[in-house]
Amino acid sequence: MNSYVNMAVGALLGTIFVLMSVSIASEGIFHAPTPEKEGFAIVAETSGADSGSGEAAAVATPIATLLASADAAKGETVFKKCMSCHTGESGGPNKVGPNLYDVVDRPIASHAGFSYSAGMKDFSKGSTEKWDYDHLSYFIEAPKKHVPGTAMGFAGIKKETERADLIAYLRTLSANPAPLPDPAAAAPAPAPAATN
Repeated sequence: MNSYVNMAVGALLGTIFVLMSVSIASEGIFHAPTPEKEGFAIVAETSGADSGSGEAAAVATPIATLLASADAAKGETVFKKCMSCHTGESGGPNKVGPNLYDVVDRPIASHAGFSYSAGMKDFSKGSTEKWDYDHLSYFIEAPKKHVPGTAMGFAGIKKETERADLIAYLRTLSANPAPLPDPAAAAPAPAPAATN
């Protein structure tokens, strides 16, 4: 037999030996036991009214109460999450989302030059609804839940205080900021209406 053939066969066998040794060693080091059940359990979110367990759903703190202690400076930091899609300066351009200057109490789906989704237009009821503090809070918490069909892909801000700080900052983006709501007159925030 030719010496080159012997070397090639030896290299092949050596490579196979090394690969098998690494495979056996890695199986011993990184062994994962077989799960008792295959797959993952998917648990659907249910509202307190649907759960039948009798437990009361957690009542959200009214936005008026949260705004009384909100920090607009912290909200400016939170606004950085929004800047990839929105601008906040007066006369600023629209991006993927509309410019947010003077957004508090502005009619919904009314910013000039921006093409709103059908879901947002429906929600605005012909721009008769306004971005009041409650609408802003619910929308920022979960855009697609509050306005079904919106094109906004943002997941939302779940933490109440962070959301209130952001809304306090959005309020400052105006030559004439909207008055803050009276926290004493705030009733518990109603749950957004369920949609089918």
